[in-house]
Amino acid sequence: MTWQIQEVTNGKPIKMWTEGVPVEDDARRQLMNTATMPFIFRHLAVMPDVHLGKGSTIGSVIPTQGAIIPAAVGVDIGCGMMAARTTLTAADLPDNLRALRAAIEKAVPHGRTSPRHGQRDKGAWETPPKAVDAMWRALLPGFERLAEKYPRLKNTNNYKHLGTLGTGNHFIEVCLDEAGRVWFMLHSGSRGVGNAIGNLFIELAQADMRQHIANLPDKELAYFNEGSEHFDDYVEAVGWAQDYARRNRQVMMGHVVAAAREVIARPFAADVEAVNCHHNYVQRETHFGADILVTRKGAVSAKKGELGIIPGSMGARSYIVRGLGNAEAFCSCSHGAGRAMSRNEAKRRFTVDDQIRATAHVECRKDSDVIDEIPMAYKDIDAVMHAQRDLVEIAHTLRQVVCVKG
Repeated sequence: MTWQIQEVTNGKPIKMWTEGVPVEDDARRQLMNTATMPFIFRHLAVMPDVHLGKGSTIGSVIPTQGAIIPAAVGVDIGCGMMAARTTLTAADLPDNLRALRAAIEKAVPHGRTSPRHGQRDKGAWETPPKAVDAMWRALLPGFERLAEKYPRLKNTNNYKHLGTLGTGNHFIEVCLDEAGRVWFMLHSGSRGVGNAIGNLFIELAQADMRQHIANLPDKELAYFNEGSEHFDDYVEAVGWAQDYARRNRQVMMGHVVAAAREVIARPFAADVEAVNCHHNYVQRETHFGADILVTRKGAVSAKKGELGIIPGSMGARSYIVRGLGNAEAFCSCSHGAGRAMSRNEAKRRFTVDDQIRATAHVECRKDSDVIDEIPMAYKDIDAVMHAQRDLVEIAHTLRQVVCVKG
């Protein structure tokens, strides 16, 4: 047994896969607040990348019956990872990887700028390409239904954000596995429209509970009861945003592969082994014989034999994993290494020179705007993997050679 149990007064227990990994006191308090909610099913499951989040703790698996907490899912609905192994090997890559990074940066809008004087946000398409059009056609009917009921969703970044990366910890990488085979890997979610959906329903939950919100341990734990109008609308909206996020990653991956083909002389296939998984989402599942809602806030589904992705940081290893189907963890695993400090603390503590040294083996940005993503701002990925050894087994170990940040 590799988990530890924390009992909670007037709440459900918390089972934590955090052996050998530090857990901040604020994160423990946040977990205990969530565990006191009356609709938690059996126990919370906590992954080794756990750290303080907004609303609910990142790295937690929250099983509920009869209710759903929008802030637990958060505003980057459907955020997750996609990886594809190629038929290329390290020897097929150019000696200088700068051209490959530049080609990917040109092919996928990334980052964000505030549009002025008619200029577009650099993180959105000016004229979306055909692959975006095709994906948007599939998403449009569901979006129109949502926007008709909630008109404020109409004027969001939706169509022009599809197939774009975003900012923060979102990234695109070229990696090598243990056999020297080339993989493409990326991390993104439902972009502007998912953010708008998340914020809308968090506000609605708090408004619906305004008479009771003072009794909650945290107003971010405002929830919808099953059977209420907003519950059903949220389930529909979150399902649509999760579909958007998955398709967003698919479009990006297609453009990354096309960009690589412009730079790499040797013909190659890129669908040899592909994984596309969410790590910020909610869905209905059956556990311990009960039909429940499972919210994974920074956690990945790890059913027996299911492939998942656990990235490290800009300078650390990442892992393609195979789930072991651990029932006590609601068949889940961590979604990454997990932050060891806040973004502001990383910027205060580290310099550009530190960033250059920590990413010496990676073709990537090495400037002051990405210091908050420095590898030392994250937990030790090896300790995180050891703590969850009964949740997943390692299928492939990846190290990045190119990293594109938003």
